[in-house]
Amino acid sequence: MKLNARFIQLPVAYDVERLRQEIEALGDDAWRPHPEGFQGNDFLPLIAANGSPADESFEGPMRPTEYLKRSPYMIDVLASLGAAWGRTRLMRLGPHADVNPHVDVNYYWRDRMRVHVPIITQPTVQFYCGDQNIHMKAGECWIFDTWSLHRVENADERNRIHLVADTVGGEGFWDLAARGRAFSFPEPPNWSATKIEPANTSIDALDFETLNTPTVMSPWEVSDHITFLLNEAEPGQQAIMPVRQAVVHFLHKWRALWAIYGESRDGWPRYRKALNIFTEELKAAQAHTIRLRNRASFMSPLSYLVLSSALADTPRNFAIGELREDPDGPAPTGPGRVALTLPSEPDPKFDRPIFIVNPPRSGSSLLFETLLQAPNLYTVGGESHNIVEGVPAYNLAAQKFASNRLGREHALPGPVTTLRGRFLEMLRDRDNRPPGEGRIRMLEKTPKNALRIPLLRAAFPEARFIYLYRDPREVLASMMEAWESGRFRTYPNLPGWTGKRAWSLLLTPGWKELGSLPLNEIVAAQWSATTEILLKDLGEIPKERWTVARYDALIADPDAEVQRLCAAMDLEFDRKLGADGLPLARHTVSPPEDGKWRGREAEIMAVMPKLEPWLSRAEEIAKR
Repeated sequence: MKLNARFIQLPVAYDVERLRQEIEALGDDAWRPHPEGFQGNDFLPLIAANGSPADESFEGPMRPTEYLKRSPYMIDVLASLGAAWGRTRLMRLGPHADVNPHVDVNYYWRDRMRVHVPIITQPTVQFYCGDQNIHMKAGECWIFDTWSLHRVENADERNRIHLVADTVGGEGFWDLAARGRAFSFPEPPNWSATKIEPANTSIDALDFETLNTPTVMSPWEVSDHITFLLNEAEPGQQAIMPVRQAVVHFLHKWRALWAIYGESRDGWPRYRKALNIFTEELKAAQAHTIRLRNRASFMSPLSYLVLSSALADTPRNFAIGELREDPDGPAPTGPGRVALTLPSEPDPKFDRPIFIVNPPRSGSSLLFETLLQAPNLYTVGGESHNIVEGVPAYNLAAQKFASNRLGREHALPGPVTTLRGRFLEMLRDRDNRPPGEGRIRMLEKTPKNALRIPLLRAAFPEARFIYLYRDPREVLASMMEAWESGRFRTYPNLPGWTGKRAWSLLLTPGWKELGSLPLNEIVAAQWSATTEILLKDLGEIPKERWTVARYDALIADPDAEVQRLCAAMDLEFDRKLGADGLPLARHTVSPPEDGKWRGREAEIMAVMPKLEPWLSRAEEIAKR
């Protein structure tokens, strides 16, 4: 929800020690991997759809889980706020983990606030929203402007745990909000927070959401969402006027249909036709070029708020894409399945985007942070785990925790359009400027993309790839160091994982079979599975669309290697690197050192035979 202040502290405070004891009593097994795959993030569900801890839906009756029923003081906390409760969780942010910058544009967030009650925290935990940042102290209660760009950093070796509750509000809640203390505004006279003591509130005294999505959205709600978005647009953009004309035309149709049918299923085909025509008119009006003040694109929230939410005739995937009926016939869940048709004309926005792909710990951060210095090149500034896995269809839970592999079959139009939009919202050039009109060059890297090449090719038809090769002995040593450091625990509570350490780095197919193995064999299996998939996928790409970078060449002569890569990718590079010109990659565990892997030589050489035949194949390709 958009607020008039970035942060507002509510005038209540809570017994942190009591909350900590209740969390401890729930046990570590209650925690689940973050549904959007954010590295170092996990959660414990307190209120969920139908009361099921495993149900991550935004739709349906929200009810207490078994964990909330076992937590009497947490019930008191929620009761003290006088609100109707939606999805509510304990959110844990691991050591040195963060939540990357994002804007909440899902339909669910338009009229809902996120209430934060810090329980375990340290001063180094910072919450950023718009142009402000704060530390929320333990026991305090805050709401914030989710419509603005926001992020969280935990620059500490300890976990951070917040109670995070979603609500549309309530009579008691709005009274508290009116008496709140807005950060950076003058403090109300004699302001203080009332300590909430245990009251043994019955869980039946809480109010829970039951209806949270429309069957057919009323014309008044449709108009409200679209008017809100148009008012949020940066002024003076050429496409705004033709988009307003398309909106007026659509709203006239929708009001007439509502007057005839209301929510009756008899009207659904005509409602769907109106939405499809509106979508085409928006494309013709160049609506995708409109930017909002919060850095989002106009079409991204419009697809969430209206285009995929206004009618319940198909499962809501909160995205918009070019749809065509599957020639095999209708699917059971809607009037027709959808498939992605790749355009034959040039991509309207992404001009030959470049993806660095490699096994983890191959030096991709170093290469990425060097290449992003090129002019007229746009990046998200770092790892993009949450951009990809933040698309509901692509998060690990949606894949039933199989692996990070995403293939061509995942390139359905809705998720693909959402993925492209999420990148566009975050891209900046080397001077931190957002993209302008027209086509742009994008540079992207995250090791998980080594398992996603078919999806990336479908989502970005002009995609180019740089395969980064590093001596596998060095890679395995670095992977082992990463596992041992605890800083790369991507899935700390992976269902079915029996290993001694929390799962780290990318999740490869066959991971369930590795739990009993020593660490050197686990990382060898990760490297081998990643390299096999990566090289097979590259083998299906025309040779002119990918090249090889060598880590040793980058270290030995940065200027020569970067100039060679830029020539292969048709990039300019106007900076001189020199011997000391390479940045120290942000994800380095310990300083680089020649031959550092030999400190683990016995363990590494013991597993080298297990890397064949992909070890030889990778070495062969690296020489091309």
